[in-house]
Amino acid sequence: MDLRNIAIIAHVDHGKTTLVDQLLRQSGAFRENQAVAERAMDSNDIERERGITILAKATSVEWNGTRINIVDTPGHADFGGEVERILSMVDGVCLLVDAAEGPMPQTKFVTSKALALGLKPIVVLNKVDKPAAEPDRALDEVFDLFANLGASDEQLDFPHVYASGIGGWADNELDGPRENLTALFDLIVKHVEAPKQIANDDKPFRMLATTLGADPFIGRILTGRVEAGTLKVGDTLKALSRTGERIESFRATKILAFRGLGQQPIDEAHAGDIVTVAGMSKATVADTLCAPEVEEAIPAQPIDPPTISVTFGINDSPLAGKDGKKVQSRVIRERLMKEAETNVAIKVEDTPGGEAFVVSGRGELQMGVLIENMRREGFELSISRPRVIFREEDGVRVEPMEEVIVDVDDEYSGVVIEKLTSTRKGELTEMRPAGGGKTRVVALVPSRGLIGYQGEFMTDTRGNGVLNRIFHSWAPYKGPIDGRRQGVLISMDNGVSVAYALWNLEDRGKLFIGAQEQVYTGMIIGEHSRDNDLEVNPLKGKKLTNVRASGTDEAVRLTPPVRLSLEEAIAYINDDELVEVTPKAIRLRKQHLDPHERKRAARAGD
Repeated sequence: MDLRNIAIIAHVDHGKTTLVDQLLRQSGAFRENQAVAERAMDSNDIERERGITILAKATSVEWNGTRINIVDTPGHADFGGEVERILSMVDGVCLLVDAAEGPMPQTKFVTSKALALGLKPIVVLNKVDKPAAEPDRALDEVFDLFANLGASDEQLDFPHVYASGIGGWADNELDGPRENLTALFDLIVKHVEAPKQIANDDKPFRMLATTLGADPFIGRILTGRVEAGTLKVGDTLKALSRTGERIESFRATKILAFRGLGQQPIDEAHAGDIVTVAGMSKATVADTLCAPEVEEAIPAQPIDPPTISVTFGINDSPLAGKDGKKVQSRVIRERLMKEAETNVAIKVEDTPGGEAFVVSGRGELQMGVLIENMRREGFELSISRPRVIFREEDGVRVEPMEEVIVDVDDEYSGVVIEKLTSTRKGELTEMRPAGGGKTRVVALVPSRGLIGYQGEFMTDTRGNGVLNRIFHSWAPYKGPIDGRRQGVLISMDNGVSVAYALWNLEDRGKLFIGAQEQVYTGMIIGEHSRDNDLEVNPLKGKKLTNVRASGTDEAVRLTPPVRLSLEEAIAYINDDELVEVTPKAIRLRKQHLDPHERKRAARAGD
């Protein structure tokens, strides 16, 4: 069968996974009466809840005698480690661009990786049926983006189609029939080259591992594209590291190929196929699986270095161990090492004490997803404020800079520019009307300045602004940047919060807790309206007297508390504060409790 390998790349929420749904339906991958969930490729619970793709996943469809292997990639730069590996095993990319928004930061990120590998893109102008769509402008912006990224003449001569992923149609012309995706299928078969590896079918077997997984029945599994040769079940293979060192020898116990949403066992894999191999015990991502006579490893795509780090520690608050079962540092370390093994964009280091671990990665969202997964598995953790990773270049201290693209209502553009440039040491690079009463602002801002800015941005723009950011470059250190301006309200006692006490504290600032919630000494229960921290008593009840008269009792009506999400809490805290994460709660607290106070609080908690 004729073969095509293609990756679908796009910015967050431009419609990749929805389009793959329709490609699967119209190729006959599902039965007529088969019940299929929306965004079928987003199989992870967090992916479904947040509406984003976190893990790259492959699928396979047949179209007029051609098998098309499609890889759905994450759109967010925090998960870029997935994209960089995946692009090395495809022969073409389908770049999806929202016809209203045009190319966005993550579009630029993944496209630069694809163009550097020499892949020839197909551009799909998606959502052209939206009222605000401007497909011609978006197409011009895509061409300018390719030119700025140093695309070759062949890459600049890209074909394009107009589409609606949710409507399930794609046409070569804007005013086409809008019936189905035939035009896109035909363009993929015609424009994307068949794998060059097919010519190497008679050579010794070689395959570069690009993703690592685990199956409860067959154990460790590695997925990649066969670069040369043929593999049969039972063949003896060896694994080589990036530097060519032998890691292990093993027997291929199972070969799986993608068919629709699932994988099916096959007896034989040929050059050019994307397959999953089982049987190894040590080999991992970026290793070469090959025949015993092969001595040279396949060059692996370098991964961009981490830009932020977060300290994961044991939960040592008075309420530790109440919700979760996995609380020991040894168990936390094992889980983090397992994550670092499968996710090449994450690095884990031990701290001198051994009870905390420094986890480095691409961004706050990536860290937030890891922490959320761990709390759902029953872990209790204490998390520090994210810190930017600095490095030295030619004796100069440099820090990561991010390109920020903001679409905001015209009336709020002034405050946004003020915050990004003056307060957070950014440089304004572009400002232009975006249509519909909105302004597009582009700035280069230190990563340090963007930690915790998202919530402030949403407040400044009354919830109507859209902020996108991506790593841009390393630049000389910009000097100190002010952190959070407000102080916090800190509980001075242990027990259960009382509505009357909280009602009296509302004048002091906004609260993070409601009535009848467990609190302890040092726990942050709200944000102070001033810039200093304030110790308060949320347990103080009303003094009762024997006087009962009309007007002496006031009705206690509490304002609903502010509930911070995990990412908001991590970005909100200062350096001397921690986020306490359990399966049932997210709490903020001061980092250092007096040892005697901690013992007393623990007894009170029991």
